[in-house]
Amino acid sequence: MGVVAIGTDLVDLRRLKAVWERHPKRFLERHFTPQELAYCLGKADPLPSLGARFAAKEAFQKCWPTPLGWRQVWVELEGPRPVLRFAPELQAQMQEAGLAAHLSLAHEKSHALAVVVLEAR
Repeated sequence: MGVVAIGTDLVDLRRLKAVWERHPKRFLERHFTPQELAYCLGKADPLPSLGARFAAKEAFQKCWPTPLGWRQVWVELEGPRPVLRFAPELQAQMQEAGLAAHLSLAHEKSHALAVVVLEAR
């Protein structure tokens, strides 16, 4: 029991915006679930929220031993708290291994940050 892995990721929002502007539809559909898009695109400025979710996926991947698809991990809110959700197969692997994921997000004008902690229960 305890911490198994910690992953962090810092996203430069200017770089993310440049990719988004070059391939708007493809970028969004490839990297984010419909629920994430509904939340982020409903904001006056969706870029910080998209960046934070992009960082969360990268941070989780740094904790996980095998490659994942972008939409196998996503961010939802439980009240004001962001939480990671997983595709069914990945969720089953997490449960089999007795793992729980904890997530913290932050963003400001030019960057978004995510920290993921995997805990064995």
